[in-house]
Amino acid sequence: MFSVERHRSSGPRRTATPPSVRARVRAMSAIAGAVVLSATGCGTPSGTGSELGDDINVASTMMQEGEPLPAAYTCEGDGISPALQWSGVPDDDRIASLAVVVDAPEDATVFWVLYDLSPEITEIRQNSVPQPGRQGRNSVGRAAYEPPCPENGEPHEYRFTVYALNGGIDLPEDAPLAESLDAIAERAVARGSLITTSE
Repeated sequence: MFSVERHRSSGPRRTATPPSVRARVRAMSAIAGAVVLSATGCGTPSGTGSELGDDINVASTMMQEGEPLPAAYTCEGDGISPALQWSGVPDDDRIASLAVVVDAPEDATVFWVLYDLSPEITEIRQNSVPQPGRQGRNSVGRAAYEPPCPENGEPHEYRFTVYALNGGIDLPEDAPLAESLDAIAERAVARGSLITTSE
């Protein structure tokens, strides 16, 4: 069993995501299966792209694919991070670590970035960070889960993506968002997503 580090959000904070980071989020969106490319015109990073398979099955005992994100995981509730489970990580020598990115692809907002998770781990418990594991900064500059704040009349998708990586992420805790997204994108060899909605 792995140890966990508890964390709690201090509440909703909405700030504009810098254009350079939005470009990286869109590049990650391309990797995660969306049809958007980096605003820099570079498309998906080398070593990934269209050959990156959706091999990983991501699920949750607390959320359902295509259903609204439960209030407990938004700023309207407790604002805690949900439990996630996954299977189907490629069983080969390429996989050195895992990463998790939680985002809203429509507005290129990142709510949570985890990296350097052990490839042996198959779940994240509610309101916890597996150890070993590090949190990078999200779109509001915090190394934590930032609960989404659904707005009436503005439907959003909230995507929970697990990436299998062919190397570790040589970044400390609290790494800038652009750096962690670039590092994950460069090393991703497989992925899978659970997508919820805002309504």
